[in-house]
Amino acid sequence: MRAIQVSETGGPEVMRLVELADPVAGDGQLVVETSASGVNYIDTYHRAGVYPKPLPFGLGLEGVGTVRELGSGVEGFRVGERVAWCETPASYAERVAVPAAQAVRVPDAVTDEQAVGALLQGMTAHFLVTATYPVARADAVLVHAAAGGVGLLLTQLASARGARVIATVSTDEKAALARGAGAAEVINYTGLDDLAGEVRRLTGGDGVAVAYDGVGRDTFDASLASLRRRGTMVLFGAASGPVPPVDPQRLSAGGSLYLTRPTLFHYVATRPELEWHSGEVFAAVADGTLDVRVGHRYPLAEAARAHEDLQARRTTGKLVLLP
Repeated sequence: MRAIQVSETGGPEVMRLVELADPVAGDGQLVVETSASGVNYIDTYHRAGVYPKPLPFGLGLEGVGTVRELGSGVEGFRVGERVAWCETPASYAERVAVPAAQAVRVPDAVTDEQAVGALLQGMTAHFLVTATYPVARADAVLVHAAAGGVGLLLTQLASARGARVIATVSTDEKAALARGAGAAEVINYTGLDDLAGEVRRLTGGDGVAVAYDGVGRDTFDASLASLRRRGTMVLFGAASGPVPPVDPQRLSAGGSLYLTRPTLFHYVATRPELEWHSGEVFAAVADGTLDVRVGHRYPLAEAARAHEDLQARRTTGKLVLLP
């Protein structure tokens, strides 16, 4: 089979398309023939060595496909059915050995591309608005990078809960996508000197109840400054780079603020949690209340170009590799 592998960390140029032996299903595993692999920002952290892994390693965590083999001890799955997963290393590949405990069935009403577009990023958006900070009706909510894969889903889910979403984007095209996802207000931050001031203006000086920030270094200060008294800063990514160390006294000075750095895998650590988040996301996709936008598709051999486009902010929606 073909797969994308990294033998040294660095930029997209370190990604190599290699031929590997087909995986064999071990105890508790499924061998899945991959129909689509999801590209996520965490993949760039692994590739660059921000999150170190033993070399060489296969890239990717997320995919969808058809079960071809069952390992011993596997129950509840059968050969020929479709499954998706989002925390199995080396998923940029034509075949993947997936732990059954991490796999979820894909409903018939959900396509392969919808499934891979909704699972990791959809569950991330879902846990952020239901568990990290349970968004309530009439909350003012700030969503950065609102035209990205997580951003579009976050905007939809927060809006569906009755929140007033203030979205930030970098282009007029992305602004239109954010409005289409339900954003009440959209800020194009290109050339804007005072992002927090604009958020304050839009909220009558009060600030937002929660800021969802997957950008990191470039937006962190503005996010903190945009919060209302006892507001919540949810830092869930670092697309622009890691945030420098923070003096906790800033949280007091800002109005007894809350700061959290959540990760999806801590919210789907048990089977009931995984089934709750994935089930609600897939149900919303199936009934049309959650629109999954696959913005860019790449052949497996062009995975490096997908990383280049993602990090250059040339993309919107979900990025998918097609083996």
